Amino acid sequence: MHLTRGIHNLRINDDKNRRGCVLTIGNFDGVHLGHQQVILALVEKAKKLDCEAAVLVFEPQPQELFSPETAPARLCRLRDKYALLKKLGIDRLICINFNKKFASLSAETFIEELLVKRLAIKHLIVGDDFHFGKNRQGDFSMLKTAGKKFDFSVTDTASHKLAGCRVSSTAIRQLLEKDDLDGAKVMLGRPYSIIGKVFHGDKRGREMGFPTANIRLKRRVSPVSGVYVVQVNSQFGQHFGVANVGSRPTVAGIRQQLEVHIFDFDNNLYGAVIEVVMLKKLRSEQKFSSLAELIQQIAIDTEQGRTYVQNLAQIQDNTK
Repeated sequence: MHLTRGIHNLRINDDKNRRGCVLTIGNFDGVHLGHQQVILALVEKAKKLDCEAAVLVFEPQPQELFSPETAPARLCRLRDKYALLKKLGIDRLICINFNKKFASLSAETFIEELLVKRLAIKHLIVGDDFHFGKNRQGDFSMLKTAGKKFDFSVTDTASHKLAGCRVSSTAIRQLLEKDDLDGAKVMLGRPYSIIGKVFHGDKRGREMGFPTANIRLKRRVSPVSGVYVVQVNSQFGQHFGVANVGSRPTVAGIRQQLEVHIFDFDNNLYGAVIEVVMLKKLRSEQKFSSLAELIQQIAIDTEQGRTYVQNLAQIQDNTK
C-alpha cells in the first residue's frame, strides 16, 4: 500500500491512462467494524472500476486543529491506521496536512483541484453528514451535483450496527472510559491496544526493581488510564506484563505516557515498535505518599497480573 503525504505529492491528472480512484474520506479512528464495512465496499467497487482503492485522512484531525482542548482521545495513530487499512486491501492512504490554509479552501476548490484534478476520482463513499471546505459549506448534496458534472458517482456510508447499537469511534471511547474492554473489543473487531516505539526513560522503574518499556503518547490523549494486565507483542514474540497509562503523579510526572513491566523478560526493546494489548484493568492511577508505598503497590499489581495470566492460560487449555 502506498502512503502519500501532502497535496503536493499528488500528481495532477494530466495522464489519460491514469486509472483514477475510488475514494473515501474520514478520520477512520480505530478502523473499527463500521469502518471495515465501508472499506470492504470501497475495495469491491475499485475492483469493478479497475481503479485504486484510496482512503483520505487528515493530520491533525480537524477537531484537533479547531478545538484542541476538547478534541477526543484518539483510538489509534496514523501508523496504526496504515497497518490496519493495508490488511483490508487498500491501495493508497492519502494523508493531508490539515492546517488553517487547507481549511480555508472553498468547497468548489476541494472538489475540482483535489478530487478531480489530482485524484481523478471515479467514485466517492462518504457519510451523508460529511461537510468540507471553508466554513463547512460543502455537503453531500454538493458532491452529488459535482459528480454529475465531473463524471464520478457518490454513495453514502451505511451505519454498521451490532445488537441494535451503531458502531462509532465515540461509542468505543465511551466503553473504554467505563473500563469495558470487552465491549470495545466487540466494536473494534479486535482487543484495544496501543502501538508505539520504546524510548529511553529515566530508569526509575529499574531502580525500583520493576524495569519498564516506555512509550510516549505524543500528540494523542489516551482513552484509557490506570494500571492494566497486558499482552506485549514485539520482535521477541508474545509476552505478558502490567502497564501504567498516565502521568506518574507519585514521581512528579507531567507528560502522559505508557510504561510496561514485562514479566520474566530481559531483552533490549529500545527503539523497537511494540504493541501493548489491554487485557484487564487492575486499578486507577493514584498518587502515593512515598516511593516505598508505590513500590509495594507495584509488587501487588505484578502479582495480580501474574495470577490473571495464569488463570487465562488455564481457561485456554480447558477449551482446547
